[in-house]
Amino acid sequence: MARVYLEDISRRFGTTTAIAHITFEVPDGEFWVLVGPSGCGKSTILRTIAGLDSATSGNLYIGDRRVNQVPARQRDVAMVFQNYALYPHMTVAENLAFGLRMRQAEPKVIQTRVETVAQSLNIAHLLDRKPRQLSGGQQQRVALGRAIARQPQVFLLDEPLSNLDAQLRDDTRAELKQLHQQFGITTLYVTHDQVEAMTLADRIVVLNQGRIQQIADPQTMYAQPTNQMVATFLGNPPMNILPVTYNGLSFCLTGHLLEQAESMIPCPEWLRSHLTSGQRLNLGIRPEHIEIAGDRPWSLLAEITVIEPLGRETLVRTRLAMPESQAIQVNVQVAPEMRLKVGDRLPLYLNLDHLVVFDPATQNNLRYQ
Repeated sequence: MARVYLEDISRRFGTTTAIAHITFEVPDGEFWVLVGPSGCGKSTILRTIAGLDSATSGNLYIGDRRVNQVPARQRDVAMVFQNYALYPHMTVAENLAFGLRMRQAEPKVIQTRVETVAQSLNIAHLLDRKPRQLSGGQQQRVALGRAIARQPQVFLLDEPLSNLDAQLRDDTRAELKQLHQQFGITTLYVTHDQVEAMTLADRIVVLNQGRIQQIADPQTMYAQPTNQMVATFLGNPPMNILPVTYNGLSFCLTGHLLEQAESMIPCPEWLRSHLTSGQRLNLGIRPEHIEIAGDRPWSLLAEITVIEPLGRETLVRTRLAMPESQAIQVNVQVAPEMRLKVGDRLPLYLNLDHLVVFDPATQNNLRYQ
């Protein structure tokens, strides 16, 4: 096991920059997740660490060794791909042992590790089967086991659960977390699924257009996104964004049809000294931090457009009283026993303790600039 350190890594393909000036360090034994929209560069980072791609500039360290010019087979990393990449003519046992045999490990060592890994992944009863005789979840376990059996310094996972159905993904995700706790291998995991990122990671790296947007532990990133992209990408449903104008005391919804109390949001005391009257802003608030106003001192009036029962909660999609061309959708999470219907008008109260304020020009969080 070892730390992984990327120092100002860039990768260009002709005139196209896939990743630019990537710098971060994964401490020995930690589980980091790279997440972002398609094409953001997360798989390129993983392939660069593995040695399948070469960095155009910058330095890459595994442990204390600079590995820029070290071939992939000598980097002591194991990679699990989205498509499993099992050898169809080999049994499960032979697939698990393949990497060890290539490194000319002793037969007794190979047998011990294969048996240990098979027991850990609950595939010991499948050792004599071929991949075509396995389900998708079983094939995924074999692919993971083959990598674990090698006992590499670094474990690289490129969207390994994307081909599994929803329930199996949940089960395998929990198993992955248990395996990491058991083996403690330094792990980098690529996904576009924010649920996987939040539940698995010690720290999350959010990427967009080849650049790092934020690095933080899951709860810090969820509560304190550094910019609007991170705020709306992480969280399901995403953070609500409200365009407003500051008038010196309150925020007025920009473009609102009513110049009345229904368009005003009080400005918290902690924020006033950072703003100037007339300033345009984007307010961020997560659905769970909005409630039906009741006897609250102020509220925003919204009309229900869609109701989505989710079992333990109900997601209510509403639209503020805006011109159609400027419609603002606000998602609210409510208790499942609430009896609501499409077309109802609701007074919404925002918990200002959880308000996030973004600069519309830079999209940065004003609180953390």
